[in-house]
Amino acid sequence: MPLTLIYFRIWEANLIFSFKSVTPFQFPPRWKRKSTPSPLGEGRERGDNLLEILLMNRIFAISDIHGCYKPFYELVVNSIRLEKSDQLVLLGDYVDRGTESREVIDFILDLQLQEFNVKALAGNHEAMLLDSYHSTENIPLWLLNSGDSTLLSFGIRDIKDLEKRYAGFFKSLSFYLIIGNFIFVHAGLNDEIDDPFTDTHSMIWETRFSYNNPLLSGKTIIHGHRPKPLQYINKLISERSKVIPIDSGCVYGREGGYGFLSALEVNSMSLYSVPYE
Repeated sequence: MPLTLIYFRIWEANLIFSFKSVTPFQFPPRWKRKSTPSPLGEGRERGDNLLEILLMNRIFAISDIHGCYKPFYELVVNSIRLEKSDQLVLLGDYVDRGTESREVIDFILDLQLQEFNVKALAGNHEAMLLDSYHSTENIPLWLLNSGDSTLLSFGIRDIKDLEKRYAGFFKSLSFYLIIGNFIFVHAGLNDEIDDPFTDTHSMIWETRFSYNNPLLSGKTIIHGHRPKPLQYINKLISERSKVIPIDSGCVYGREGGYGFLSALEVNSMSLYSVPYE
């Protein structure tokens, strides 16, 4: 990383810069954007090597956006302030429940078009959408899980009328991603079989609090699927848990600690959250 960039990153920690409104999908230089919390989260002491953290490429994970476009945009642009040197892993459930599923997908596609390093994984709601796309027998289950809100967002009555570029996006989604000692997945893994990476059903439907499979030894699993209060998520981060849920229930009400969309930067274990207004 250039020394100039390191200088600016350290400078940012001590100064607050003025921020001008951002036109959708346009990313201003990082040091001109709104300030955010320290890169040191609750799971890391300030006495740790700050320069080491700054030199790392940041790896963010966001899960269960559920049609909440506005907090998604706010989180990416103004909170974590995504850069092209960062890796953003999206853990699925982009659609249903919220009212702006199409806007969420358009934003993801636009980020990828602008060559941001964005990897999108599949969630159970994308699976239900695709099942309905391939067979009408599966539509009732999807509609019971708020599929109608997605149809309305895309301006269609029949999922078969989904534009090809959107259908292609959903079909392209992977089930998991491994980066170093981190495993990113929507829900979890099957701990009862020899190779947990062969069970895609568990990856989008089943969560676990802990794992004993030898193939998962030394790995930290970052997942969503089941919403958890922010206080609980921060507790697991501070305890350096090997299984960290990051779905903070954006689409749900604020009661009980929900109602936030969160991004976890895994190298510093910093959690960034914005409310769903």
